Amino acid sequence: MNNYKMLIQYDGGRYKGWQRLKNGENTIQGKIESVLAEMVGREIEITGCSRTDAGVHALAQIANFKINENLSESEVKNYLNRYLPRDISIREVTIVPENFHARYHAKGKTYLYRIWNEEYPNPFMRKYSMHIEKKLNTIRMKKAGQYFIGVHDFTAFSNAKSKKKSMVREIYSIDLDEDAGLIEIRVCGNGFLYNMVRKIVGSLIEVGLDKINAEDILKILDAKERNQTGGIADASGLFLEKIDY
Repeated sequence: MNNYKMLIQYDGGRYKGWQRLKNGENTIQGKIESVLAEMVGREIEITGCSRTDAGVHALAQIANFKINENLSESEVKNYLNRYLPRDISIREVTIVPENFHARYHAKGKTYLYRIWNEEYPNPFMRKYSMHIEKKLNTIRMKKAGQYFIGVHDFTAFSNAKSKKKSMVREIYSIDLDEDAGLIEIRVCGNGFLYNMVRKIVGSLIEVGLDKINAEDILKILDAKERNQTGGIADASGLFLEKIDY
């Protein structure tokens, strides 16, 4: 049996997220599986590394699937890109060992969040960033970000829909860069809960707007109460940027 690994990019703006839904609504997984089914003549299930939320984008989603057919990497890649919608792109297809699993073998994930921090809106960034008019205090935001680093119980930064048995995750780093009105926040960790990155960014924004102190992050983590976190950042600004194996 051949195991195919895919590097996928997508604009998630018009989709209900990565994971296929029972009611048949638009999802990234569903679209790719539908094309693969046409290619081999039967249903195919793919395994994605990260179940991105509705409206979230990906620069480097990884997924794999197995088939008995001996199709070349280029045949699979070309077929998918020919029939998939233009907002989903298969950048690479690689035949990997049969035991490779896109989700279980991942050692780390990096998410990128973009904020357009100018008084005026940017029409070319509106689908791919969150617009905040008031100037953010990025020095305070950087300080607050450091309190997330390490192993913590992230119950406060999860969604009530989270079905994971453990809310403990490790954040390896949070980096913030600012250039000409664009703020980019990169969050790297061993795994993330439903809405976790958007809630982390939402709290960093609260710090940047001087609504809470940087030191309050530790208190919120310790309290494990979801209603103590800042607002959730818009889905449009979030990208799955990198997965490490």
